[in-house]
Amino acid sequence: VLAITAAMPSGTGLNKFAEKFQDRFYDVGIAEQHAVTFAAGLATENYKPYAAIYSTFLQRAYDQVIHDVAIQKLHVVFCIDRGGLVGADGETHQGVFDIAFLRCIPNLIVSSPINEEELRNLMYTAQLKKVGPFCIRYPRGKGVMKNSQTPFKKIQIGTGKELLKGKIVACITFGPIGNEVLEVAQNLYKRNIQVGVYNLRFVKPLDEVLLRKIFSSYNCIITIEDGCVQGGMGSAILEFSAKNNYHKKIEILGVPDKFIPHGSQNEQKKSCGIDKKSISNLIEKNFKKFNT
Repeated sequence: VLAITAAMPSGTGLNKFAEKFQDRFYDVGIAEQHAVTFAAGLATENYKPYAAIYSTFLQRAYDQVIHDVAIQKLHVVFCIDRGGLVGADGETHQGVFDIAFLRCIPNLIVSSPINEEELRNLMYTAQLKKVGPFCIRYPRGKGVMKNSQTPFKKIQIGTGKELLKGKIVACITFGPIGNEVLEVAQNLYKRNIQVGVYNLRFVKPLDEVLLRKIFSSYNCIITIEDGCVQGGMGSAILEFSAKNNYHKKIEILGVPDKFIPHGSQNEQKKSCGIDKKSISNLIEKNFKKFNT
């Protein structure tokens, strides 16, 4: 296993890796394109390169992701840091476009963990065998678990997870925003609004078995993501619904079609309508509508 970053050793946490494994760590400077091509070259020689790059800066290396990694299906693990709304760094640093610009590329696996334990297990799964390019998207900020240092477990690629079984309305989440949705749903449960919550985990490949179960069991589907609405996870669910001829109400929550200005993450979520109150109101509105 080798670790690569582009002038982001402390921001990605790889400074700690470098202290222990100096001969397996490479900081290539502010050269994201080179970082990706370098990782591709290492993968051709049977190394296992993990390239840790902020979401907003991976945009600079889009050509290299496609031409140098994806076309050749090379086993490079992209650790996409700062995925989603980043708060105080402002418009240029929002990592909101990665889901959309990655899931359209052939041969890529695109995943996002709900918490630290799942992040560890995805990083563990990514190096078990040559599966091609493996993207793991995670946010800026603090974790949610008191103890995430659990034994590693393999996650079956392309599988999601039911977090809470419900009726009438189902929420499909992608990434750590699922924790907030689950909290909202548990509070609504106390008022007998029994909403289902599902952690998709992989936006590519999709868990079509889980999605068929959801579409067969609920009247309304709400997708919630910390990324742009156009081309994002919600778009993938719409495509699945259209392809399989499901006729269900689908609501898509995410970052709207505009650049999000400077502010705290909570302020930014509120402005995008993906804060807890906005999510709760939309769930309750649809639950009452379809429960009459």
